[in-house]
Amino acid sequence: MNQQSASSAPYALVVDDDGLIRMDAMYMLEDAGFRTFEARDGDTAMELLAQYHASIVLLFTDVQMPGSRNGFAVARETARRWPHIAIVVASGEVQPGSDDMPEGARFIGKPFTAEMVHDHLKEILPDGQKPEPLRD
Repeated sequence: MNQQSASSAPYALVVDDDGLIRMDAMYMLEDAGFRTFEARDGDTAMELLAQYHASIVLLFTDVQMPGSRNGFAVARETARRWPHIAIVVASGEVQPGSDDMPEGARFIGKPFTAEMVHDHLKEILPDGQKPEPLRD
């Protein structure tokens, strides 16, 4: 990515308490053209969203994390407060119930691949928010 496109790339926030999975997801999103923020729990994620929501176009969150909010709670609060942010929720252990996911959010199972993640992002992100590598 050249300097100009890097500085105009949209931001994604990756939330996962497992550092290896968080890094893996960040690499996948960076390969897709995003700049990334990271958080290890839902409370930190909400602090980052409150500060940087104008720059963030994607929330990519795990479900089970320490702290007062799980990934479903982070997703619902993000959708309510900042509806412009696309949301992907991932878990290897928990399936969403009928009221867990906000409207328009996507759920993917772990382990996930870059191809799976990129395919979901191509579908849920508006064209104006897609980084160059995700545009068809």
